[in-house]
Amino acid sequence: MQAVRCHAFGPVDSLAIDEVAIPEPGPDEIIVQNQACGVNFPDALLVQGLYQLKPAFPFIPGCEVAGVVSAVGSKVTHLAVGQKVAAVCQLGGFAQYVAVPAGQAMPLPDFIPATEAAALITAHATAHHALKQRANLQAGETLVVTGAAGGTGLAAVQIGKAMGARVIAVCSTDEKLALAKANGADEGINYTEQDFKAQLKALTGGRGADVVYECVGGEAFEVLSRAMAWQGRLLVVGFASGNIPTLPVNLALVKGYSLVGVFWGVFTQKSPTVFMQNMQELIGWYQQQKVKVVVDGTYALADCAQALQKLVDRKVKGKLVLLP
Repeated sequence: MQAVRCHAFGPVDSLAIDEVAIPEPGPDEIIVQNQACGVNFPDALLVQGLYQLKPAFPFIPGCEVAGVVSAVGSKVTHLAVGQKVAAVCQLGGFAQYVAVPAGQAMPLPDFIPATEAAALITAHATAHHALKQRANLQAGETLVVTGAAGGTGLAAVQIGKAMGARVIAVCSTDEKLALAKANGADEGINYTEQDFKAQLKALTGGRGADVVYECVGGEAFEVLSRAMAWQGRLLVVGFASGNIPTLPVNLALVKGYSLVGVFWGVFTQKSPTVFMQNMQELIGWYQQQKVKVVVDGTYALADCAQALQKLVDRKVKGKLVLLP
């Protein structure tokens, strides 16, 4: 089979397209013949050596797939060969076949195309877990979303609205803000053209944000760490700017807010039952059109580096998908 492989940490254009053996399932695994693979910002960080995970070389990046079960392990009873599934894998997704723990795969309803199913998992499931389990977002609260036109930011906008929040989108261009508003954002801030701090204060009536979904880092985090409401929850999701900020912890003390980390990949492993419950709710919202997948572009495996570079350049609106 064909697979995208990383032989050494470096720029995304150093990835290779290799011929490798189709994997065999372990007792608790299934093999998925991939029809679509979601592309995510952590994938770009991973191959550059900038992510928390440092796999042994060579490795195949890619953490979310949708396709058809081609083989099952000896202990797998709830999935069968020929069944359509969506699945989470820590590695291995950017290939024509991938081995996945059966507990991290779910049957795929016919009303979700594989392209959208692959793009629904990581971004939407991260936002869902963050807002539901980590922030305990309540209807009527004010949610601020940075990077609100990116894959997970756009998902947070949609899910925040589904949960009844007032959503303020923060983006770098008016075009991106328009996309966020088309997906449910009530207000928007273009931080490259507006005074971010002043606009945030005006839009919250000086009260600050109840919940912040922060996936940019850098200056955005610095502003938001000073603009939290009493008993607010500042969610640390990622650092798309490439700048990992520091927090003056006295701000959390005097403002009475919580800094909450969101590491969805570990959550899926430590709480697989809750993860599957979340996915069922997400699929229900998808069917009700409360959430939707915005696919900005599809790529062949051979063009994986182009997709990852577009993410690195922060030019993506929604999600990118590989079609093996």
